[in-house]
Amino acid sequence: MDEILIATLRSGTPLVYAALAGVIAQRAGIWHLGLEGLMIAGACATIIGIVVTQSVLVALIIAVAVCMLGSVLLWLVVEKLKANQIIAGLGLTGLGLGGTTLAVQSIFGTQAAVSAPFGLPKIGPAFGPFASLSVLALLMPVAVIVVWIMLRRTRFGLRLTASGEHPFAARSAGVNPSMMRLAALLIGGVLCALAGAELAAGSLNIFAQNMTAGRGFMGFAAAIFGAGHPIGASCAALFFAVVGALGIRAQIVFGDRVPHDLLLALPYIATVFGIWLSARLRGGTKALTGFGELRDQ
Repeated sequence: MDEILIATLRSGTPLVYAALAGVIAQRAGIWHLGLEGLMIAGACATIIGIVVTQSVLVALIIAVAVCMLGSVLLWLVVEKLKANQIIAGLGLTGLGLGGTTLAVQSIFGTQAAVSAPFGLPKIGPAFGPFASLSVLALLMPVAVIVVWIMLRRTRFGLRLTASGEHPFAARSAGVNPSMMRLAALLIGGVLCALAGAELAAGSLNIFAQNMTAGRGFMGFAAAIFGAGHPIGASCAALFFAVVGALGIRAQIVFGDRVPHDLLLALPYIATVFGIWLSARLRGGTKALTGFGELRDQ
């Protein structure tokens, strides 16, 4: 049981951080399909930062800076150039996937996986069987609570939600919806950097091409499945992680009796099922009408 729980926390922590980034962007009226690109950029920047600077803190700062720069780019394309936010998000994902491959090739002269001499600090033996988890896994519940308080109990959160759902009303109250969306994307960039750092340096201490393997899209799906609520999205992300952990356990138990590819596909099947169930429970596209004023100029 402990093994499944540890595997769930290890694989679910990056999903939770990405889902929180998706929730914040969704509240501001942005359907953030660039989470995948920002995640892999954060993972790449963390490992390269550790290798080059020999400092986890500096590496995390570099990862945050890279992801925030990507967030600003997405905001410029969507808000200033009036591009379709779905296409812009997918473009950011493509930029992240291709840009990290180019970065590794340029710095190390190879497209092979890059290993770091060490990774994120561990929570330590005081936590018993969970000692191998990173500090970001320990801080994950704190991040969920902080985001919930920010969105539901602060003036900033109320303004952010108003900017996403009713930008005309927000503007009449003296709020700049465009700046609120920029703030939402920047906060999401920080969370995506932490997600990538946890994925690459939480336990593996390695960066490989396309290592996110759709986890950013799973985070986006968790934000939708969780109805744009930080706790709901986090629970959805952990549900996807549980399915993945059970799939790994099934490979050990059943061996070749169950197709290996089917077990690997279980998290993605759960993601598709979650999106379908979310649409059924909330009436499909009727639940999205609150964002109809995004193109308010």
